[in-house]
Amino acid sequence: MYRRGNYSSGDDFVLEYGELRFTFNERDFRERCEQAARKLGFLAGAVEENEAEDLINLVVNGEVTEPASALGEHVNDCWPDLVGPSERSLVHWLRRLIFRGAWLDQRVKEGELDVCFDETAQTFLYIQPDRGGEPIELAPEPSWNRVAYNRQ
Repeated sequence: MYRRGNYSSGDDFVLEYGELRFTFNERDFRERCEQAARKLGFLAGAVEENEAEDLINLVVNGEVTEPASALGEHVNDCWPDLVGPSERSLVHWLRRLIFRGAWLDQRVKEGELDVCFDETAQTFLYIQPDRGGEPIELAPEPSWNRVAYNRQ
């Protein structure tokens, strides 16, 4: 029986799901948080240090109790639109995309998947080399564009 490896870039943050345990260094986790927030339409552009602190607190703790930036204040102001049933909350989707990205990266590292660039769509795809390069389909994610944070 084949046992998949766990993704690890450091020991600062941990995400677990079932038997999988993914560990992240601070920089990797911050970048993954920002990337997930952008993919969901909640952020655009560069993130300042204090904004990153609030975003990481949101992902790790599920809330921002003491905002360090306008982003944290925005999260609290928009909270009713960000929270909901667990599968529909912003926190759920941020965590899900962070986990999914690390899971995919580990599958690439282990040779189960390859990455290629789709010129037409201008995006990267994960493909299955043992299935003739067939791309894998990722579940679509919802959008939080309507309550996106925009630095003023």
